[in-house]
Amino acid sequence: MTQIIGLLRKSDLFLNKNLRLMKVESFVFNPFQENTYVSYDESKECVIIDPGCIEREELHELTSFIQENGLSVKLLLNTHCHVDHVLGNDFIKEKYKVELLIHASDLPVLKAVRAYAPSYGFFQYKEAEPDRFMKEGDVITFGNQSLKVLFVPGHSPGHVAFYNEKSKQVIAGDVLFYNSIGRTDLPGGDYDTLISSIHEKLFALPDDVTVYPGHGPETTIGFEKKTNPFCAVVSK
Repeated sequence: MTQIIGLLRKSDLFLNKNLRLMKVESFVFNPFQENTYVSYDESKECVIIDPGCIEREELHELTSFIQENGLSVKLLLNTHCHVDHVLGNDFIKEKYKVELLIHASDLPVLKAVRAYAPSYGFFQYKEAEPDRFMKEGDVITFGNQSLKVLFVPGHSPGHVAFYNEKSKQVIAGDVLFYNSIGRTDLPGGDYDTLISSIHEKLFALPDDVTVYPGHGPETTIGFEKKTNPFCAVVSK
């Protein structure tokens, strides 16, 4: 059964064609050049997705943006739990007193980070426990926005993406990049599963949907369907 994650206000029960679309602010953090996202709208409510921040300057950059724009953080979301996407989990949970949501299949991936983070130089990493698990079809709500959870494994066993149908935006993590795809040689990765996730879930979205990847620049579904050397589809 689909669960609705978030708080629905009475005003959210009515459709308003004049509502503004979701805004997505990106930050590039840590040596892996990971994309951290803050998604928000005119309500000033927001969610933080994949906080890769751990250095003091990175934490300051993220929190300053939130403060300067008067945003209220409602949830912390991980597309997946590799080290470069979870470095700031503990900090965000503690500072904003919000819940952390991941897919249950990525819990072992998250638990493993504590053991190997020092080998990448992240000696200050602190583990954060997830509060709830997401699954395919769940809907995450904040402000006037709804994000549908898409289960897209292959890069990691519990990878998810967040699709805003109204805004035609998908925050895709490390599944689909600009003319590239996520690596599948890490524990729990599988190439055939990744390609299936792209074709069956992401390429099923409209061509004009903007893709916000876990690394690198934005792209669109239509562009990747035509040009991506790893997963493009040929139009009949």
